[in-house]
Amino acid sequence: MSLLVVGLSHRSAPVSVLERAALSADAQIKLLQDTVAAEPAAEAAVLATCNRIELYADVDKFHAGVAELSTLLAQHSGVGLEELTPYLYVHYEDRAVHHFFSVACGLDSMVVGEGQILGQIKDALATAQELHTAGRLLNDLFQQALRVGKRAHSETGIDRAGQSLVTFGLEQLSSGAPADAWLKGKRALVIGAGSMSSLAAATLARAGVAELVVANRTFDRAERLAALLAEQYGQRPAEPDDVDVLARAVPMESVPDELTRADVVVSCTGATGLVLTADLVAEAVEGRTGASAVERAAGSDSGSGSGSVRSGLPPTSVGSEDGCPLDLSAVQGSAAQGSTVQGSAVQGSSGFSVMGEAAVAGMDAATLEQHAAWVDNGTVDRREGRRTPEIDTDAVAALAAAAATLGRVPERRRPEPVAEVPRPLPVLSLLDLAMPRDIDAAVHRLLGVRLVDIESLAEASADAPMAADVDQVRRIVSDEVAAFDAAQRAAHITPTVVALRAMAADVVASEIARLDGRLPGLDDKQRGEITQTVRRVVDKLLHAPTVRVKQLAAEPGGAGYADALRTLFDLDAETVAAVSRADDDSRDHNSAALGGLDFGRENFDSNIFESAENRGRA
Repeated sequence: MSLLVVGLSHRSAPVSVLERAALSADAQIKLLQDTVAAEPAAEAAVLATCNRIELYADVDKFHAGVAELSTLLAQHSGVGLEELTPYLYVHYEDRAVHHFFSVACGLDSMVVGEGQILGQIKDALATAQELHTAGRLLNDLFQQALRVGKRAHSETGIDRAGQSLVTFGLEQLSSGAPADAWLKGKRALVIGAGSMSSLAAATLARAGVAELVVANRTFDRAERLAALLAEQYGQRPAEPDDVDVLARAVPMESVPDELTRADVVVSCTGATGLVLTADLVAEAVEGRTGASAVERAAGSDSGSGSGSVRSGLPPTSVGSEDGCPLDLSAVQGSAAQGSTVQGSAVQGSSGFSVMGEAAVAGMDAATLEQHAAWVDNGTVDRREGRRTPEIDTDAVAALAAAAATLGRVPERRRPEPVAEVPRPLPVLSLLDLAMPRDIDAAVHRLLGVRLVDIESLAEASADAPMAADVDQVRRIVSDEVAAFDAAQRAAHITPTVVALRAMAADVVASEIARLDGRLPGLDDKQRGEITQTVRRVVDKLLHAPTVRVKQLAAEPGGAGYADALRTLFDLDAETVAAVSRADDDSRDHNSAALGGLDFGRENFDSNIFESAENRGRA
């Protein structure tokens, strides 16, 4: 059997595909059950987070395993296999181990170095153990991955390179400012009460928000989370660096009202549809500002068509009106009536330009020339006489050459500066960490609102700096992969060694019984000495071969030593398999007793050999 992983993540698939492929808790359970029921797989575990979906399995055939696992992922995610296949990646045997250990260390996370993935791996293992879909291979793999992840965080500075997705998202909302300083004193709303939402709530509380509201479909869970936050972060002495969070729980029906009071909203639920629509957010902003967020957004777009009004803009040009040949009062009066030229609205004299196009609309040719001369600080009156201008032959030749090259006469008019309409600071900041998304992406278009979601986080994290400790973590991963592979190869031969020692114990017992028949007059002391001597001889004869075969089996290409041992000693294959099954049952029992984390079995191979030797002496 061999380890196989098939999955997709933020590195291989766009957020839109990850969002559609997200697995609910029930879908994960059904996927595990169907995977172990399939022919190629004997064990299975699912690691499903907001930015990855991976199915791990112990398979006996590579190609059949890939086909079966890919089909099951497509079936349970609801995304067609043909659409899903281009985004899937496959890792096998040692490459699968290397990938998983990298994931556990946070090297493959959207925010490099984040430690939250360890809790998600622990949950995935607990689910597989509860459903009895994790056997010896996946139990060893997941438990070792947890150890490798903890080692990476304790021995290196990978924590400096990364942070939780919550912290990274809040920093994006604060536009690069320190999240703690930006959050201090704000009112926060957290939608959801799962692990990610709980992490968000704790992060907000530590940052010193003035108020923290938790909303959840199951009100009891929201109450428990709010009570825990109040206990940990509330009612503390009034010191400069202390926080005093007022935490309370509300039902989901109260979310629209809470939106009108909140400054920051973090949403991460397991809902399959939108939790916050664009209309709901727009109503909340309108309730706070008294202005429609949708209308303000439409009016802010440049070139939105005739009829749009841009009030309060400065004049489009500056200069003195002395000597202007125009009847300014008449022109400005018509401008005040809202005349429109080329789709640009002019409102009143404040936005009127005596040098702009609106000023010369409808002018006769002579007046137009006089106005042009005035604009250029000239004083020629073209209506009294015409002066033949001097021809600049070089300029004409250059103009003709440009026209021949471009196919048109280039415009030389200097564009007038366009006043920028400043976008107001957001009155509502939204962080969507759910997959599929909780908040309508159309919220991006609302003025007064800032939305950061998984998609924007993926774009921002692509340019995030990498810490120097990442290389050290990669070396740790490489070393741990080699050690894990060696341990697995050694473990592969263990049932054969146990069967050999059991056979030797049976031979000793049979010969002692035969000796009792031949020498019935032996007393207990004599019989005991003979028995002990025979066993000691057998142990000494088997010790060196079994230790050496364990060492050889741990090396690359050592899998064949188990077959050689079975052939040399004519061991029954069913006996070896029975030993293996008994050992698996023992390991499952130990893992369950330890709550799914068998951290105390660092030298499990030595323990197995020792127990085998003891069974041989029994």
